[in-house]
Amino acid sequence: MTALPPAVKALAEADFSALARSFGDAGFTVGQPADGIITIRRENEQRPAVLVSVGVHGDETGPIELVAYLLDQLAQTPSELKVDLMLCVGNIGAIRQAKRFIDADLNRMFRAERGTLAGTAEAARADVMIAATSAFFATAGKERWHLDLHTAIRPSVYPTFAIVPDLIADAAKEDLIGWMGEAAIGAIIMNPASAGTYSYYSAEHHAAAGTTVELGRIGTLGQNDLSQFEAARVALNRLLRGTAPAAAAQAPHVYKVAQNIIKLSDQFKMAFGKETQNFTPLKKGDEIARDGDTVYTVQHDEELVVFPNPDVRIGLRAGMMVTRVR
Repeated sequence: MTALPPAVKALAEADFSALARSFGDAGFTVGQPADGIITIRRENEQRPAVLVSVGVHGDETGPIELVAYLLDQLAQTPSELKVDLMLCVGNIGAIRQAKRFIDADLNRMFRAERGTLAGTAEAARADVMIAATSAFFATAGKERWHLDLHTAIRPSVYPTFAIVPDLIADAAKEDLIGWMGEAAIGAIIMNPASAGTYSYYSAEHHAAAGTTVELGRIGTLGQNDLSQFEAARVALNRLLRGTAPAAAAQAPHVYKVAQNIIKLSDQFKMAFGKETQNFTPLKKGDEIARDGDTVYTVQHDEELVVFPNPDVRIGLRAGMMVTRVR
């Protein structure tokens, strides 16, 4: 990583020394509760609490660059940070090895039941992240955000989209959707049930307006096309500085989950390739997948496939089907 710009190199290596020094010198209370996690607060002030996470998948490097540059710039005028901030670099072991995960998908570990995955490196890392998240939100006021920033593996009809837990309170949900419009997020999927993701955990257990945001395509650290993240960078910068929201250029399309496609056995086969674009439409009666005697078919006039991946472990979601709400 020696050729990387210093801010990107530091964040990818979970080195927060420069950030801690800058914000600490400006009178903030800075904590580093675990490797890859930093909190920056104002004591005795009621401020929005914003959790930003990147690198939950170690090969999704674009958001690391986005956040590294944004915070490096903010650290030049630290008093302009108007929220209590927690930054979490998720799967730091996988980032250091330039791979997606060490043993298993970290973004399926934020659940009570982990089965055969309980002894994995990612299960241990999730426990650390859960403890830090609980401590961060324990003293927070009502305005709570969690933006978990990712990039997609495969092409998508919508280059940027997000998954939003349906259980978020209505007012906070509308604020979040408004932020998505600022960030030029093309589509939102309202998710009624947890798949063990970090953002669903923070929404369910800490009443945060949490979301998993897919920002363009996977790229190599230090070589990402940052133009694909520009609208999200501007929106995040605005949120952290506490300035008035900008008008959305276009409201995101909103979808809901029609069905989750669960891999039940090694016999699981999808009716299309895993390279299929996210939001590819299928019509009623079309076969989605087959798993022994279980056949998944489209139940509505039209359903769109998202995250098709037959290579997940048995018992996990191999894809979701969504329908348009607005």
